[in-house]
Amino acid sequence: MARSIKPFGNLKLTTLEIKGFKSFAEKTIIEFQDGVTAIVGPNGCGKSNIVDAIRWVLGEQSTRSLRSDKMENVIFNGTQKRKSSNLAEVSLSFDNTKKLLPTEYSQITITRKLFRTGESEYRLNDIPCRLKDITDLFLDTGIGSDSYSIIELRMVEELITNKEGSRRNLFEEAAGIAKYRIRKKQTHSKLKDTQEDLERVEDVLFEISKNLKTLEQQAKRTEKYYRLKDQYKSLALEISVQKILNKKKEGLESEKTELRFLDEILNSKTQIELLEADLEKFKLDLIHQEKQLMVQQKASNQFTAEIQQKENEQKLKNEKIKNLSEG
Repeated sequence: MARSIKPFGNLKLTTLEIKGFKSFAEKTIIEFQDGVTAIVGPNGCGKSNIVDAIRWVLGEQSTRSLRSDKMENVIFNGTQKRKSSNLAEVSLSFDNTKKLLPTEYSQITITRKLFRTGESEYRLNDIPCRLKDITDLFLDTGIGSDSYSIIELRMVEELITNKEGSRRNLFEEAAGIAKYRIRKKQTHSKLKDTQEDLERVEDVLFEISKNLKTLEQQAKRTEKYYRLKDQYKSLALEISVQKILNKKKEGLESEKTELRFLDEILNSKTQIELLEADLEKFKLDLIHQEKQLMVQQKASNQFTAEIQQKENEQKLKNEKIKNLSEG
């Protein structure tokens, strides 16, 4: 057999269920009893496919490691007497009665499915989850698609030649410090994302600042216009009243003159009403602009708070990286 499976630490591997994966068209269940379980058979009977199934359900993404050109080729492709499958499904179960994994379940079953349409899913005890959830659950246990629990012949050669530091990676994983390297990498990635978020926030704040200045100028112009309208209204009324008083003082009693005076009064009232309508419109515009200004101010305060939070998070993560590096 080209590959071997080491014990998964103190976790007990109980069963492996394969259906529609490579040469396993029908549902196949392999039970791992106490002691050593060996799978033997002639060449081409599917021994290596069992190891590929274990590696695949643990999250292997490299088609080269699965001895395939593309991922959909792991789905049973059919024969002359049997139709091809539309789904590849593999489940791997562990006994967690010793609570070695941080979960309340005493039996852990991870499942991976791949549909011929390209859709895929992961399940943890038949509950949909992400690959990251499975990876984090088994972190530092020696269980993983690229861990030392599954060793191929090419991996033995790489360990002997120490290709790309494979020997050091193996020792670090066995010593339980590989998880810190992974967490450090994740922290660096989060810091990079945080920095990008901060840059986007600064761009948004710049745009908001420009909009706030424009709204402030519009509000000042509107306020000035409102004040001038009030003055114009007051002066127009005073002029109209003064005209009437002056004409009364002149003793003009003719009906024609009185009618003219009444027309002027009516015109003045009409103008006043028009001015009041314009004034009301400008009041509404001013209220609308004040609301926009408040919304922009609120957004500015929110983005300022978010920047402060991101900076605090970045400081905290820098401290974590520093502590991890010193450790």
